[in-house]
Amino acid sequence: MRAYAISEGSTEISELTIPTPTPHGTEVLLKVIRSGVCHTDTHLRAGYYDLGRRGKLNLSDRGIPYPLVMGHEVVGVVEDLGPEVDGLKSGMTRLIFPWLGCGECAPCQAGRENACPRGRHLGVARHGGYADYILVPHPRYLLDIEGLDPSWAATMACSGLTAYSAANKVLPLPAASPVVVIGVGGVGLTAVATLHALGHPAICAVDMSDENLTLARGLGATTTVLADTDDLVRDVTEATGGPAAAIIDFVNNDRTAPAGFDMLAKGGRMVQVGLFGGDLTIPTALLALKMVTIEGSFVGSLAELQEFVRLAQQGKLPEIPLIEGRLDLDGVRESLDRLTAGGVPGRIVLSGENRWAHTSPLIQPPVARSQPLRS
Repeated sequence: MRAYAISEGSTEISELTIPTPTPHGTEVLLKVIRSGVCHTDTHLRAGYYDLGRRGKLNLSDRGIPYPLVMGHEVVGVVEDLGPEVDGLKSGMTRLIFPWLGCGECAPCQAGRENACPRGRHLGVARHGGYADYILVPHPRYLLDIEGLDPSWAATMACSGLTAYSAANKVLPLPAASPVVVIGVGGVGLTAVATLHALGHPAICAVDMSDENLTLARGLGATTTVLADTDDLVRDVTEATGGPAAAIIDFVNNDRTAPAGFDMLAKGGRMVQVGLFGGDLTIPTALLALKMVTIEGSFVGSLAELQEFVRLAQQGKLPEIPLIEGRLDLDGVRESLDRLTAGGVPGRIVLSGENRWAHTSPLIQPPVARSQPLRS
């Protein structure tokens, strides 16, 4: 099968021909029909995370195997089944939960495989969806997405799940209490839509892009702030009418994290999601006096993804803007380059069904998929 991989020490994407896996035991082999492109892939491609004054977290030192086939937002069609698999048959379309754990530690036993210290995440620690096929170790990680557009559904495995889990960490709140969403690219836009779908009426979106802020207003943001001034705290506080009950930071860098802390009301909660890197230095006395909670959030659990998919199937979520591309070597390269450069309005999703459509551009413009919420 064809796979598109990065080698250790290189940022170049290469096409590999590797054996198509044969499923054993409870394993399921799926043909990839959609693979979303996530900002996490740009970090995997670079080979490190920025730890600010602590330097770099090299992913090879963390056990990330190279060459690595990335891609963790995957929808596939069941191709082959291990002999111990029940309840599935060839031809079924399924969304894949990629955040696999060891299955033995306390977080895994509690259903929080995304918090496993020995994670086996698809597209990170195991080959992912930038390939013709993907092998999933158990059918419990496969979700029925009947009634959903597969391109949109693919984004739910990370973008949607990350947004939903972060929103759950700050809700419920009183209706008038503002939630500030910092960074409304693909994941942040999903968070705005999710907060709105869950019934919270006071949402402030903050971003460097007017285009993204316009999209956020269409998805439920009641207030928007263009983050192009020297005093972001002042601008957001004025826009929301006072300190924020909650901050969800999808950027989480040297500028946004300190600003988020300073925007918080007494007793507020700051959820840090973004992986853009840097440091957060705060006065320890204020941490106690303001009684705030600072919490990191990394993707979400299988149960949360199941809840999020049901929310979408009930028609309670508007679809985020999607940029369609081809799942081939040039499509993977171009989409990662574009995401690294920044400013992508929505989410890029590569299709394995149109990889040979060479008469069209590799990356299509955003598809207007937003729809009114339904009760």
